[in-house]
This record gives sequence, C-alpha cells and structure tokens, in this order.
Amino acid sequence: MSEESDSLRTSPSVASLSENELPPPPEPPGYVCSLTEELVTKAREELQEKPEWRLRDVQALRDMVRKEYPNLSTSLDDAFLLRFLRARKFDYDRALQLLINYHSCRRSWPEVFNNLKPSALKDVLASGFLTVLPHTDPRGCHVVCIRPDRWIPSNYPITENIRAIYLTLEKLIQSEETQDGFPIRIKAVHVVNEPRIFKGIFAIIKPFLKEKIANRFFLHGSDLNSLHANLPRSILPKEYGGTAGELDTATWNAVLLASEDDFVKEFCQPVPACDSILGQTLLPEGLASDAQCDDSLRAAKSQLYSCY
Repeated sequence: MSEESDSLRTSPSVASLSENELPPPPEPPGYVCSLTEELVTKAREELQEKPEWRLRDVQALRDMVRKEYPNLSTSLDDAFLLRFLRARKFDYDRALQLLINYHSCRRSWPEVFNNLKPSALKDVLASGFLTVLPHTDPRGCHVVCIRPDRWIPSNYPITENIRAIYLTLEKLIQSEETQDGFPIRIKAVHVVNEPRIFKGIFAIIKPFLKEKIANRFFLHGSDLNSLHANLPRSILPKEYGGTAGELDTATWNAVLLASEDDFVKEFCQPVPACDSILGQTLLPEGLASDAQCDDSLRAAKSQLYSCY
C-alpha cells in the first residue's frame, strides 16, 4: 500500500478524504478468550477449534459474509461469529449457512423477534413460566426449567412464551462457556408429570424427528427417581425432589431485565430496506411452530428441563 493510501486510511479526519472516497468501516470489537484451559482443550477435541487459528477462522467467515451477503444487517464481532463457527465445528460454509438461517428465521417470524426485549415480556416472567436453575449439571450445561402449567392462555398468546424462551437462550449463549452457536444444541429434554395424552402425541411425532433429537427426550412421568438418574438432586429445587432449596424465578428475571439495553440494540432496531437474505428460511432444530401447538398440550401440567 502506498504512503498516500496509508495516510488516508489512518487519518481521523473524514474531511481529509477525497470527495468520492468513504472512510473504512470501523473494525469489530476484538475477541478476548474467557475459556478455562480445560474448556480450551475440550473445544479443540470436540469442535476442532485451534486457539492459534481462531482469529484467522473468524476473519474468513467475516470476509465471506461481506462478499456473499454485503447487505445483510448482522453483527460481525469476533465473539458473535464464533458462535456459528463453533456450532458447525469450524466448517466455514456450514457456519455461513447457519448464520443465514438464523437471520432468515428472525425475519420470517416477526411476531416472535420484533421488539424482543425483557421489559416486553414481564407478564411471562412474572408467571414463573420459565427460569434457569442456578447450578449447572455435571457436564457444565445450564438447565432451563419450563413450566407449561403456569401459562394461562387468556392472559397472553403462546408466542409470548416462545419469545421468553428465545430471550433466555440468547442471554445464556452470551457466555462463552455455554456457547455452541445458535440454533442451540439441545443436550437433553426431561419431561415430568406429563399426562397420558402427551405420551401419545409424542409417540406420533417422534418418527418425524431426527434420531439424535428424538433420543434426547426423556419422559419421566411422576417418577422423580428416573429424573434424578439424569439430573443430580443437588442442582434441583425441592419441587422436583432436589436439595437446592425452593425454585427461584426472581433471580433469573432480574438477570434478563438488567440486559434490556443489549436486547434493544440487537432486536429493536429497524431493518434496512436493502437487507435481504437468499435461501430457504429454517427454524431452529427441533422447534415447532405455534400452529402445531394443540390446546391439550397447552394445558399439560408437565415440567420440562432443557440442558444445552
């Protein structure tokens, strides 16, 4: 690069640029690894993530986005792009497709993603419909507790529950320790106190699920010992036969509400008219649309634990 172009590139004054030249876009915030040595080793073994190549891989994905989808309104921060690389084991093409699917889902489901912020979901949070347990399981997975019986359909539509679930998952993956990318990798779904009709409905839909997804569902009925064989009592509240005290929903609600500004920045900004995405719109793996939710399922008094 010539000395002249160098001076233009580093000059803080836009006025010093030629009339037809725009200043370069600001560089995304740099990445600072917060993983422990143990997690670095795990990421290397399970995700093919090499610390010495990490920033090179992020830059490669960033360049692909800028070249193939220049009008896509998306974050290009290192930490954000790492979500998608990790979720697809650093396969650039698959990570890019996942990023496009992620934004396609957001654009095609406005009733869920528009104005997605904690303060817009206070009714759901106050109902105790979902929370995150304070302790992780032995694998380090966070446990999301969803209680469908707390939802009263006359109070708000089912899409508000979906919004609250998504909000919670987005907040959780801000932490590198729980980051597998998005869509979220569901490690297990544990259902307790489910009615017979739930088992019948699940038996019908199970053949249509991917085998690895279907195998992650565990229906325990009223047998808490079966639940404890998968999730230790030490992390469960006493409502589920655990020893971790009363189920606390207020703490997680406070965490979400304290993140209001982050969600306003990410989900409450107007989408540029030129923002377009090519390809098929896909929903996150294993997530059904609300049109598939039967009234009998809405009334089910099951307790669902999702580890991811």
